[in-house]
Amino acid sequence: MTLLQELESRLAVAFESVLGEPVSAPVVPAADLRFGDYQSNAAMALAKQRKTNPRALAEQVIAAVDLGDLGTADIAGPGFINFRISPAAFAVRAKALLSDPKLGVPPLGEGRTVVIDFSAPNVAKPMHVGHIRSTILGDSLARIARFLGFKVITDNHIGDWGTQFGMILHGWKTLLDETALEADPIPELLRVYREVNAAAKADVSVLAICKSELVKLQAGDAENLAIWERCVAVSKAGLQRIYDRLDVSFDTWLGESFYNDRLAGLVDEFLEKEIARVSEGAVCIFSDGARKPEEDPFRVHREDGWADNPAIIRKADGGFLYATTDLATLEYRIDTWKADEIWYVVGVPQQLHFRQIFDAAARWGKTGNFQHVAFGSILGEDRKLMKTRSGDNVQLVDVLEEAVERSRKVIAERSPDLGPEEAAEVAEMVGIGAVKFAELSQNRLTDYVFSWDRMLALQGDTAPYLQYSNVRIRSIFRKLEGEYEVASAEIVLNEAEEIHLARLLVRFGEVLPVVLDDHRPNLLANYLLELARAFHSFFEACPVLKAEDSVKASRLALCELSGRVLSEGLGLLGIRCPNRM
Repeated sequence: MTLLQELESRLAVAFESVLGEPVSAPVVPAADLRFGDYQSNAAMALAKQRKTNPRALAEQVIAAVDLGDLGTADIAGPGFINFRISPAAFAVRAKALLSDPKLGVPPLGEGRTVVIDFSAPNVAKPMHVGHIRSTILGDSLARIARFLGFKVITDNHIGDWGTQFGMILHGWKTLLDETALEADPIPELLRVYREVNAAAKADVSVLAICKSELVKLQAGDAENLAIWERCVAVSKAGLQRIYDRLDVSFDTWLGESFYNDRLAGLVDEFLEKEIARVSEGAVCIFSDGARKPEEDPFRVHREDGWADNPAIIRKADGGFLYATTDLATLEYRIDTWKADEIWYVVGVPQQLHFRQIFDAAARWGKTGNFQHVAFGSILGEDRKLMKTRSGDNVQLVDVLEEAVERSRKVIAERSPDLGPEEAAEVAEMVGIGAVKFAELSQNRLTDYVFSWDRMLALQGDTAPYLQYSNVRIRSIFRKLEGEYEVASAEIVLNEAEEIHLARLLVRFGEVLPVVLDDHRPNLLANYLLELARAFHSFFEACPVLKAEDSVKASRLALCELSGRVLSEGLGLLGIRCPNRM
């Protein structure tokens, strides 16, 4: 039980003794430490419901609450209850963390299965800067959910089927350079696709050939299927190189093609159950009238009032769409993987699509906690969508290369004593970590400016600053003579900087669960920055290695805990920590 949970429990008991009935008494960390460590406005909310004086109720509750040795409580304003935790209580909590591999994080997800759908690039196309947010955000959420006890299944739902394959098939047969394909498959497949696409726009006969190749593929032509299978395989190999560099992995790669055989039956079932109906030759899902128009994803407001906004699941020509595939995918995840929750880490523009999918799934009888984890755009320094000079999307591999190269130069200047291999490894960790933290420290719904200088700075709100903080902690232990056991150390908190560092360390178990409330890794990122700042203040004010033995042991324990929480927290963001920088 976290300190916050214990306060909530004791406060609820006090309220029940005063009011004569069980109530909820939420407690939150105090916004201003001058007023205490935690606070609750439960007295004000409950007094309003009962039309009584909130301050009088708060006084009764404070008289009844048993805080034991946790600290004290007082009243502020019209009825806020503030809690001040004693240094001894913080010390006891910090001591307990030394032997806790979970660092005080409760197992909130035990018994629940969550499928996380993220990254999902298209086959035969390079991952671009727009894939940064989905890939890095999804990976971090998966790491955090696992740490909280969820059974997590990560699925890379790649785009490995569709009309673009007609052009790729034609180009494969007429333009492909096998040597280039083996060396680096994605750029070669992109070149082939672009050349055929340009030719098809200029010559309708080329477009007709591409369509015929696609029809043959969909009909099961052996040659085209073999080419398609190899195209998917080499594309996945190319993508895997990027994922390896990012330290991102998936449990499955069930792309769109996996669900082909399920689509026709799904449409038939939707027609049979009258979830969908035929309109102008297409099969569409319309509103069922159960929601208010403004809350209905199948209604849209136009100049002349509310109008239908259906989702098409089979076109008039018999083709299927993303909605069809996504419904089949959702069904598979619910029925086969027994998912309790499904999180789709996809950009803001797909909000309507997922609202329709989730609504249709509910009418279909597929229940679960379905979440669209939306995110905004990455902007260049000019505050416009990040593009190359030619107007193309910036490729993700180029972003990673640039980040590592820039970090390599910084490390060469600041740490010339590092050997070539170690310097290269540190540059990789720092460069990739900087890109990840630049993403994860943002509110996922906001657009943000991609700034090389800012993200690679050793000071400020950056990954290098946090990595350096961990390195600084590790350097303390390297200076010790011989082995030093901190797990048995007694923690005693006398200085204000010691108390504040311990206060933040014991809050790790409170912060991490809140991250998943609205899928916001930036809360963890901000906490780690606050912890690092607290450690540096502690380190400057409180001598460690030169302190007397008992004080030294206590402060070394705080250093050890700080290093563990920082490295664990960064690991949950997918960021590795070097031993030296």
